[in-house]
Amino acid sequence: MNIWTDLRDFFFPRLCVACGKRLLKGEEGLCLSCSSSLPYTYIYNKEGNEMEQCFWGRFPIVRASSLFYYTKGGNVARVLYAMKYHNRKRLCVKMGEWLGHALLPSGFFEGIDCLLPVPLFRSRQRERGYNQSELLAQGIARKTHLPLCNNALYRVRNNATQTHKSGYARWQNVQGLFRLTPGAGCLKGKHILLVDDVLTTGATLVACADALSTIEGIRISIVTLAWAK
Repeated sequence: MNIWTDLRDFFFPRLCVACGKRLLKGEEGLCLSCSSSLPYTYIYNKEGNEMEQCFWGRFPIVRASSLFYYTKGGNVARVLYAMKYHNRKRLCVKMGEWLGHALLPSGFFEGIDCLLPVPLFRSRQRERGYNQSELLAQGIARKTHLPLCNNALYRVRNNATQTHKSGYARWQNVQGLFRLTPGAGCLKGKHILLVDDVLTTGATLVACADALSTIEGIRISIVTLAWAK
């Protein structure tokens, strides 16, 4: 098996998504140099942190955290781009494992009943072949042993990209974007953790929470890989 892996890496070398250098054995997506220089938030399970405050007054959030800070053109941005547009499924899962491993000792996942990745519209997921947030959640699940719930919420339309929109336009773009499935009643009284790749204005995550908040007794927390503070 190692022979075939060596041959594959020789003819189709794996490259770091941040710096473009050839990856060594054991490295996935990022070389050691780039991965060691990523900008950690270190907010983890800090109660009342600034990320939680982004959602105050929007819905009754229990807790929120993110692993890295996002800056345009930075290494985290390159990782996210590869996760979304370069078919880097293994990288998505690895980032989820990294996230779960980092936050687990802080107690952030205590009391969480299930992980709920932010859904893509069905046509976009067919086109891409995967949902990066779902793969991220799978990685978290490997470290936390929490179950995934990916059939309680769906996106009703393929809304335009948020990337170049103003804050107000982003909020308009996601109004009524998500709806519950008939099976969402299983979340009654549960504490769910919404999982997404990056937090910018929070519009998409609040739209998810708006749909979920109609479930009796539900409690909602949020985790993302990156935060564009």
